[in-house]
Amino acid sequence: MQFTTLRRRRTPTVIIVALIDVLIVVLIFLMVTTTFKQQPALKLALPESNQTNKTGATPNAIIVTITKKGVLYFKTDPVTGDALQRNLVAAMRANPETTVAIRADTEAPLGQEVKVLDAAKAAKIKSVSLSVRSGATP
Repeated sequence: MQFTTLRRRRTPTVIIVALIDVLIVVLIFLMVTTTFKQQPALKLALPESNQTNKTGATPNAIIVTITKKGVLYFKTDPVTGDALQRNLVAAMRANPETTVAIRADTEAPLGQEVKVLDAAKAAKIKSVSLSVRSGATP
């Protein structure tokens, strides 16, 4: 009779070094993806005013941006004067309580600001405001 000796099975080993490497890679990935800072697409130097109204923008305000070079942006899309007027008319049809907020750089051409005002008037928008930085109070 042949008796076999029962061999004890070796318990599987977990390689801790590989797990630590994977953990570090995941940690680095999370750190890199969560620290992205939202940068505005356009950098404007808004004019300062000591007499600013602290009410803030209304929720249904459409922001029209004018850069230093005179480029018009409807919300975030660059537009021409005619396209701006069409967009404002369409926005006014969708919501009659629409207002326009103009964000113009301090060195933006005045003609572009007048163009935006004319487009808002042609679209029959009742309220147009200018965005400014609040200056130091004297």
